[in-house]
Amino acid sequence: MKNFIDAELASRRLLKPEEVRVVKKEVWVDTGATMLTLPEEVVEELGLTKGRFITASYADGTKKRRQIARGINIEVMGREALVECVVEAPGTRILLGQIPLEAMDLIVDPKAGKLMPRPESPDMPLIDVLRLDV
Repeated sequence: MKNFIDAELASRRLLKPEEVRVVKKEVWVDTGATMLTLPEEVVEELGLTKGRFITASYADGTKKRRQIARGINIEVMGREALVECVVEAPGTRILLGQIPLEAMDLIVDPKAGKLMPRPESPDMPLIDVLRLDV
């Protein structure tokens, strides 16, 4: 994971490449989650911008007010996506939900317990686009 704004500034030579904030962490794929969730300390380490609030619904039925952070470029299995995340309490597990999985066109094979590219798109993400006839 890296700070997208840092990476953009580095690409424009306004920031040294070694100054781009990058974090490598183990993530858990959670097909029941919608978004990427990051604990507060990872959000701070990446220097992400916090924005709006949402209500997060948890598996145990509880609901909590959580903040969204923006500008995270994630890479999984050589595929990248620019996403937002739900900011969770310090020390919580990093979860990769459906929105980033869709953006990277990755699927879960539940029998094998593996994350993999969709068979129709083994080399790069294949994104469905609705055609509108004018």
